[in-house]
Amino acid sequence: MKNRDKGIICIIGAATCFACMNLFIRLSGDLPVVQKGFFRNFVALIFSTIILIKQVKKDNTGLKINKGNIVLLLLRSTFGMIGFLFNFYAVDRINISDASMLNKLSPFFAIVLSYFFLKEKARWYQWLGVLLAIIGSMFIVKPSFNAEVIPAVIGLLGGLFAGMAYTCVRKMGMKGTKGPLIVFFFSLYSCVTLGPIVIFTYAPMTLNQLICLLFTGLFACGGQFFVTNAYTYAPAKEISVYDYSQVIFAAILGFFFLNQIPDWLSVVGYVIIISVAIGMFLINKEMDKKQANT
Repeated sequence: MKNRDKGIICIIGAATCFACMNLFIRLSGDLPVVQKGFFRNFVALIFSTIILIKQVKKDNTGLKINKGNIVLLLLRSTFGMIGFLFNFYAVDRINISDASMLNKLSPFFAIVLSYFFLKEKARWYQWLGVLLAIIGSMFIVKPSFNAEVIPAVIGLLGGLFAGMAYTCVRKMGMKGTKGPLIVFFFSLYSCVTLGPIVIFTYAPMTLNQLICLLFTGLFACGGQFFVTNAYTYAPAKEISVYDYSQVIFAAILGFFFLNQIPDWLSVVGYVIIISVAIGMFLINKEMDKKQANT
């Protein structure tokens, strides 16, 4: 099997895991979002610690934090934490497929943020893609002057903060900070930050709710594992578009387990955003082919 095919399988595996994560967030019931976030990242902390220890044994530079990256680590962790808390809030209140789609806007936000903070120039079709993706998101959010729109807006902001976190990750990657260290620091930071809040706002849980939260953490770790492996097999420009399969998996899970059916406006939004992602994927691929021939 070619590495590219392995990468595609892994990225689809990640999409499946993250869709299941959102399902178990919803199934865990009426618990504080902070409490759900803490348990999600506590499980992630255990696994990321194990992975980091293995990385350090393999390469003693695994714990090295390059100059200037401490601030970036703090920013990445803060933005990432806000992003997943906003996503959890949206998942609890709107269709999990809608919440998944809004969170998948993060790559488009990353294009804009990379332009301003990393001085990476975006091409005209990328700017057009960002504009069309925002238009597509409006079909999902359905702007109105009542409180019903708030969860969707928060889900959209979750995608924005995730894009900010990814921009920090890219900057740190350019400076040589290892991925396992970034994941470990993020998990530890989230647990330390959210832990005191959970202590003072703790809501008693049933065994079923605890199991759901543990599965949330396990699927989140599985998603991270698959993503990491996917991008070791193939570059993002070749496989990232398959990550949008999460929306399809979320819609299927939402239908069978939560009796959720996206309305036609949301479906239009899905089609627009996924079509833009596929279009940008094909254009990038064609441009890479031309550059290779010159």
